[in-house]
Amino acid sequence: MPKANIKVNINDIGGSIAKQDERYIVKDNQFGNKLVLSSTLLEPNMSTSGHFHNGQEEVYFFVSGEGEMELNSDRFKVGPGDVVNIEDGVFHRVFNTQSNQQLYFVCVFDGGVSARENHEQKENA
Repeated sequence: MPKANIKVNINDIGGSIAKQDERYIVKDNQFGNKLVLSSTLLEPNMSTSGHFHNGQEEVYFFVSGEGEMELNSDRFKVGPGDVVNIEDGVFHRVFNTQSNQQLYFVCVFDGGVSARENHEQKENA
C-alpha cells in the first residue's frame, strides 16, 4: 500500500515546524518509521546551531542561495546543487554568507529515538 507524501518537491518539503527563530525556519517531514526529510530556510548573515550526532549520519542538499558549511575544522563554500555527506559524530554548521538572500537546504536523516537522544550542541556554537 502506498504511503502518503511518498513524493514531494524539493522546494516544498512541507511538514511541521521543528525550530523557528530570527535565524531560520526548520520543517521536518517524517517518512516511514525513521526517515526524516527536513528543510531549512536560513536568513541572510545567519548560521545554524553547531552540533553533532553520535550514531547518526545526515545528507544535506543545497537548493538555493550561497553560504559555507563547517565540518569539524574544515569550512567550505556551498551553493545550489551541492550535496554534503555528514558522517556519524562530525560537528557541523551552515552559514549564510549573503547579506540579501536566504539559503535553502534539505537534509535527510534517521529520526529514530536513539538518534534524537544523541543530538548534541557544541558550546558557543
